[in-house]
Amino acid sequence: MSIHLEKLRLFLQEKQLDGVIISKSANVRYFSGFTGTAGILICTQDKGLLITDSRYIEQAKKQAVDFEIIKQGKNIINSISDEIQSLTILRLGFESDFLTWDLHTEIAEKLINQELVPIKLDSLRMIKNDTELAYIKAAVDIADQAFEYILDYLRPGVSEFDIAAELEYKMRKLGAQKPAFDTIVASGARSALPHGIAAAKRIESGDIVTMDFGAVYEGYHSDITRSVVIGQATSKQREVYEIVLAAQLAALDSLNPGRTGAEIDAIARDQITLAGYGEFFGHGLGHGLGLSIHEEPRLSPSGCVVLQPGMVVTVEPGIYLPDWGGVRIEDTVVISAYGCQVLTSSDKQLIEINV
Repeated sequence: MSIHLEKLRLFLQEKQLDGVIISKSANVRYFSGFTGTAGILICTQDKGLLITDSRYIEQAKKQAVDFEIIKQGKNIINSISDEIQSLTILRLGFESDFLTWDLHTEIAEKLINQELVPIKLDSLRMIKNDTELAYIKAAVDIADQAFEYILDYLRPGVSEFDIAAELEYKMRKLGAQKPAFDTIVASGARSALPHGIAAAKRIESGDIVTMDFGAVYEGYHSDITRSVVIGQATSKQREVYEIVLAAQLAALDSLNPGRTGAEIDAIARDQITLAGYGEFFGHGLGHGLGLSIHEEPRLSPSGCVVLQPGMVVTVEPGIYLPDWGGVRIEDTVVISAYGCQVLTSSDKQLIEINV
């Protein structure tokens, strides 16, 4: 039995649940190993079922070795309820943060003696084992190499679309399964958009170009942001950049186990606020990542999770000035026993692209 499945069964015991139904794809993969796009897990203390359709039966048999593979019937709700009824389950957990109300209602109507109990499972994925960390590190390395490559491509006249396409192409060539998310390339005044997905805008001399991208390797994500200047940076661009960099380094220096995400967020946020730009840093400092690009724990004013070794987070302060532009610097980081290890190796000093 896998370590992840053992973790799930301990959770069921702690929550006094007889079983659980799992439909979120990241959790299906985490607990069973199944990577297909259509799969439902039903798990008890002594039995695991994976319901999938005819497209994935052979794949499921190879990947979900701890689970009995059930071929889905014409109606998925009937397949789910039939299997639940065949097991000794009174209290059945379901993912309240994912299962839709309609699907919950349909399942509940089919059940006879079972009580549906809302639960959340994502926290079980927070601490990564050595294999998971190796996959994340490989994804980080791919993104680092793509950033080094793109520096030679940046010049006036190329579009944000072009830059995003080159980054994604290079990551694929380096072994990424896919981009970690829609690649963000925002230049000039558009760099004030924290999630400025690449547009047709062409790069101009003097622009800040913010690039936020990542790779997926064996299902695990990386996330990096770098802001560079096309040509020689102005004094204002350099000032904003150095404030963001100082805030990020201060947060990294304080990123220790035993602290909460809110405490780390406050360290970076206070630095930016003292510099006079607090109102222009509107998002959280960072987020966990793994099988999902955004997962627990969160480094934000509401981040209450106590950080532990093995957790992987991003650290990404930013300043965004309307009609001027913005700067963000982001690394992927793993919490260690006595601090943290920055996995991202790309240069963080201000880069000026000579044109």
